[in-house]
Amino acid sequence: MSVDMEATGQGRFAVVRTSLSEEFAAQTTRLQQLTTAADASEAHERAALLFATRQSLDQISGALRRIAEGTYGTCEKCAASIPPERLEVLPHARFCVPCQQKHHG
Repeated sequence: MSVDMEATGQGRFAVVRTSLSEEFAAQTTRLQQLTTAADASEAHERAALLFATRQSLDQISGALRRIAEGTYGTCEKCAASIPPERLEVLPHARFCVPCQQKHHG
């Protein structure tokens, strides 16, 4: 996914929003499949997948909310711009690298 940080106006993050929305739909489908699976022998693995899927949905929802609010690409700790390269790799990033390192020790 390419993040066009130079674009302006309403469509500034349209590509990101579309990509995140598609990923949200895919993760929602995955979550539904995992919650309806009933194989007891895979319960531990399923629990880990459920946790990871829910975490992914939370991250995607947060990024979509920040796009809607106009705060996407801004660090939640220091309010600095998150570099486009970081958003390219991690489109749901909430923090710049220095703040992320401080946040997670």
